[in-house]
Amino acid sequence: MSDNLPPCPKCAGEYTYEMDAMMVCPECGHEWAPTEAGEAGAGERVIKDSVGNVLSDGDTVTVVKALKVKGSASGIKAGTKVRNIRLVDGVDGHDIDCRIEGFGAMQLKSSVVKKA
Repeated sequence: MSDNLPPCPKCAGEYTYEMDAMMVCPECGHEWAPTEAGEAGAGERVIKDSVGNVLSDGDTVTVVKALKVKGSASGIKAGTKVRNIRLVDGVDGHDIDCRIEGFGAMQLKSSVVKKA
């Protein structure tokens, strides 16, 4: 066992070991690539839009395809601009929390928007 292996980014366990190209923590079972922790930091997610641009809180995005909205006769049209988004850990892949004029508060998937 080598003393220069990094601790687990999930639980900070010190008994990590290498398995092929991955690092493994036997305490919590977390597996990660050694370069993952250096690029994005521990626990930091990178959310990208439909064309690969990195999104951040406060960005303005454009909806790239028409979306159906439950309880509404009309949906959200493609090309609708959404200002001041917030990135969240949502349900079912909905990782953008926003307010759309005419619809109110709503969550969107990053795969249906493009950074404006």
